[in-house]
Amino acid sequence: MYSNIRILKDIIDNTPLPIAVYTGSKLKIELANTAMIKTWGKGDNVIGNHYLDVLPEIKKEDFFDQATTVLSTGIAFHGENKKVDLLINGTMRSHYFNYSFIPLFDTDGKVYGVMNTGVDVTDLYLAKQQIQSIEERLRIAVESSGIGTYEIDLLTKEIKTCDNFNTIMCSENTPNIDELLSKLHPDDLFAREKAIKESKNTGLIMYETRIINETCSKWIKVSGKIICDENDLPIKIIGSILDIHEHKQFQEELKKQVEQNTVELRRSNDDLLHFANVVSHDLREPVRKIKIFNGLIKNDKGANFSESIIKYQNKIDQSAERMQNIIEGILTYSTMDKNKQPFEKIYLNEVIENIKTDLELIINEKDAILIIGELPVIEGAPILINQLFYNLIHNALKFSKSEEPPKIIISGEVINIDETDSVQISIKDNGIGLDTAYAEKIFNAFERLHSKDQYEGNGLGLSLCRKIVKRHHGTITATGEINNGSEFTVTLPLRQKKDIMQNTEI
Repeated sequence: MYSNIRILKDIIDNTPLPIAVYTGSKLKIELANTAMIKTWGKGDNVIGNHYLDVLPEIKKEDFFDQATTVLSTGIAFHGENKKVDLLINGTMRSHYFNYSFIPLFDTDGKVYGVMNTGVDVTDLYLAKQQIQSIEERLRIAVESSGIGTYEIDLLTKEIKTCDNFNTIMCSENTPNIDELLSKLHPDDLFAREKAIKESKNTGLIMYETRIINETCSKWIKVSGKIICDENDLPIKIIGSILDIHEHKQFQEELKKQVEQNTVELRRSNDDLLHFANVVSHDLREPVRKIKIFNGLIKNDKGANFSESIIKYQNKIDQSAERMQNIIEGILTYSTMDKNKQPFEKIYLNEVIENIKTDLELIINEKDAILIIGELPVIEGAPILINQLFYNLIHNALKFSKSEEPPKIIISGEVINIDETDSVQISIKDNGIGLDTAYAEKIFNAFERLHSKDQYEGNGLGLSLCRKIVKRHHGTITATGEINNGSEFTVTLPLRQKKDIMQNTEI
């Protein structure tokens, strides 16, 4: 049988709680269990030594005075989160302790010693400090962001808010639920009810509302998350509010500007349509007269025209007819609803031949050579496709070398791009060429690589070409070398999608 004293000693030695007993005015160490010896870190031979001899580094602390006061008064002392610098195994380290000095009484009721217990709470204390630091940083961040936070207890209807919340809500003190609801604009209550209904499925609340009272009126955005208990019953809402009044005002102003710009754009389009009508109608008459008078001259019985004059008269007729067709096309294009314009079959070889006729003078003047391959039939807007190739061919003629006749090769091949049958057309010349660094820049509006003194033009031709190609769901690129010609590659679908005329810039 073990004695009670042996059992008690074993219990004290093996308990994880540090325990020591001191006696006398110098606090002689009568007992120290394994946990206390390990906490001190001074080795096992501490029994019989005095407290401050074992722990000289804590002389500046209050422990000795606290223990001796307990000896003299018989009143226990308890300390929490006390920082202590201990020299353990030769290394000075900071620790935090929750500790007690408890008086021990003899049978006569007199204090004969002090029991010292302690718990090292360093990790817990540091973790708590870190949490407090994080919470403080979070609080500062929230306050500086202008966000107001709130927490609603759904059981007690109690609400906790921060200062920002009260500022945003124009309240001096934290309002209760009824006061908050009374501040919401009546027209926005439906949005709140809808958000609360949706929160039953999502757990989130989000809506925008106006708050109104005697001192202010503003838009706010409300966000919240529903917190449930272990039975999945809502018990709390945690969330935030944000003043979005300036944002809303900006949106309203932007909306007004968009509406105003839309009206102005519609008016501008109407004016442009009117202008196109007027110009087209006004051009009809002089062209008609050119044809009539040229016909009268041709039919003059008394005139004896040479073959060259008759040839020129025929060319006048052809050009007048061509001009009349172009005017009719422009008039039809400008008056038709852009969203309902039909697609037409376009014979590209015919388009090129007509352009050759239009540019006959400059072709003859420069002794230009045009080599045209077999091109397919495509769908599109004839006026625009004609303008596209007119600009490209005219550019090739215009930017030719002075010492060498222009040579323009136009070829095409049918290819498949993203399961769409397309034609890839190359317009290659032997002109002054271009620097590849500017191969993309030349398609910008008003972009010129040469001065007006060298080459006439307004810098809009290639920009218009790209718009026409984009409108037909195609692409256009340019390559070349300085003084060694250039090549423009146009890719167009053989068949157009139904939405081609929508969202266009032309």
